[in-house]
Amino acid sequence: MQKVGLFFGSFNPIHIGHLIIANVMAENTDLKKVWLVVSPQNPLKPSKGLLHQFDRYDMAKAAVADHAKIEVSDVEFRLPIPSYTIHTLAHLHEKHPDKEFKVIVGEDNLENFAKWKNHDQILAHYGLYVYPRPHVTDSEFKRHPNVKMVEAPLLDISATYIRNCIKNNKSIRYLVPESVETMIRLKGFYK
Repeated sequence: MQKVGLFFGSFNPIHIGHLIIANVMAENTDLKKVWLVVSPQNPLKPSKGLLHQFDRYDMAKAAVADHAKIEVSDVEFRLPIPSYTIHTLAHLHEKHPDKEFKVIVGEDNLENFAKWKNHDQILAHYGLYVYPRPHVTDSEFKRHPNVKMVEAPLLDISATYIRNCIKNNKSIRYLVPESVETMIRLKGFYK
């Protein structure tokens, strides 16, 4: 059974914080691969400033093009919306019975994890790989046998900050990979 970590996000845009976490999970744990699962736009909640899902997918692909253990998935583009993690997991489990899926989340997600749809099933059948986040309260979930706390740099880079820099013609160098910065500039994203 190949262990695959699923790192869900809008990746709007993907930035080095996401990539550092994905790389730590891919290289420093027992996960064989990490899939960046790009979340589609929710038609019920059109989010101002959320780039089209295919543009976000393309940027993520460009960001990890040279990484053998990190892939980008558009699986949720073809699933009913809103996309619940448990539905995506069930779908992937059915499509890839040879893989064991784990959900990669920030420690801040544990605070509301009990509110996730079928969170108990996610824990029982899949499990969480959790990276540290700043300013979080302790959670009972940290002690769950199917929750693995993974040591990683404490990063507080936000896509909102990056989008604001772009809007205000400020540099985003080193915040996103060069390939992503080039795409943003050439296509005029977030202007």
